[in-house]
Amino acid sequence: MRQRWLRNSILISLVILLALVITFSVVISNYFYSTVRGGLEAKAKTAVDFFANYITKTSAEFYTSAYRYTQTFEDSGRLLLQFLGTDGRVIVSTSGITAGSTPGTPDVAESISRRSITTWDGENTTGEHVMSVSAPIVNSDDTIVGVMRYVTSLKTVDRQIMMATAAMMGIAALVAAGIILLCMMVVHSIIEPVGEITSAAKRIAEGSYGIQIDKTYHDEMGEMVSSINEMSMKIAQSDKVQTEFVSSVSHELRTPLTAITGWSETLIYNDQLDEESRRGVGIILKEARRLTKMVEELLEFTRIEDGRFTLKIEQIDIVAELEDSIFTYQELLKQDDIDLEYEPYLEELPLIPGDANRLKQVFLNLFDNAAKYGREGKKISVTVNNEGDYIAIGVRDYGPGIAEDELEHVKKKFYKGSNSKERGSGIGLAVCDEIVKYHGGTLTLENAPDGGLNAIVRLPVSSDIRAE
Repeated sequence: MRQRWLRNSILISLVILLALVITFSVVISNYFYSTVRGGLEAKAKTAVDFFANYITKTSAEFYTSAYRYTQTFEDSGRLLLQFLGTDGRVIVSTSGITAGSTPGTPDVAESISRRSITTWDGENTTGEHVMSVSAPIVNSDDTIVGVMRYVTSLKTVDRQIMMATAAMMGIAALVAAGIILLCMMVVHSIIEPVGEITSAAKRIAEGSYGIQIDKTYHDEMGEMVSSINEMSMKIAQSDKVQTEFVSSVSHELRTPLTAITGWSETLIYNDQLDEESRRGVGIILKEARRLTKMVEELLEFTRIEDGRFTLKIEQIDIVAELEDSIFTYQELLKQDDIDLEYEPYLEELPLIPGDANRLKQVFLNLFDNAAKYGREGKKISVTVNNEGDYIAIGVRDYGPGIAEDELEHVKKKFYKGSNSKERGSGIGLAVCDEIVKYHGGTLTLENAPDGGLNAIVRLPVSSDIRAE
């Protein structure tokens, strides 16, 4: 926004200033040239009228008068005076140009043909910028006996025009600098509060509900700040109510679910049940366990959001904890006809700070997620890599993967992707992500090139833990 504003406003200002400079240059040039032209034409008219009325009667008199006039010409220092015949050749000149030469400019022939004063400006044979005025001399019988021609150099005029244009350009540059400075001040006064509001809005979007922006403005910007602050408070209140409701319901569900699970486990081994009843009890047991796991995830996440989440930090062998989790889950996966492949890491890895139970919870949750959403791949691969400052643990399934536009959302609470065919709370990955973050690490989800989802947990070898 800053760049667009500055670019557009400054570009428009510069175009206007450039147009003004060009216009000024054209006007000042026309003024100076017209002034010189007017002076030469007035001088030529006066002299021609004098010749025509008092001196020139015949061609011989014309030559004699022209010669005398050039000898007594007072402005020979700044003007070139020439007398030419009707054939356009020089008869006499104040510069001593050889008689018989031709100026080579169109003003002489035009003045004879039009019988009027004609002006021309351009470069002469030496490349100098000059202006010439040719006036026909008409005798008493209305015949043209010759042409009087004044020539002046425009070098001084051109220099004055350049100096005036340069001065105008300097003024335009100062004005442009002032405009740029003013634009930057205006943009800064607008962009800075907008940046603060944008930063606060991003924090609210990321979950920092209830934060307030300092209201230092009393205009439209202040109204926007008030609206965002009010929105933040309402979202915080709503989130708090939601969290309390989830926590309350989860607690209320734990007791009956525990009873249902316990009695189901007891009944399923009762020999007096027929096959159909035992099958029904098995379904009840399976659904009760699923609901119990969902409730535990919800309670875990509410503890994280309430700040009641704690870690018991100690130096642990992360590979040993991973292998224990694999051993715990491997047999369950075999029952679903899913192979869990793990190739032990042969090199010795350093101990890392962490909570063993919480990290096992992450690993088991990732295994469960891979089993549910990559079931059709019939395989889960687990890898360990040493990345220097981090230990990377990858859990990959061979299912359909996740749509690219959903990857950034799957770690959010209650989010379930479009490829999800399993029932669940949509909170397991959110819990895993929070636990890994508390360890100073990252949980990355990415689609594997040849299919399936790859979940990578990176844990720092040494880090500042967020909770104790």
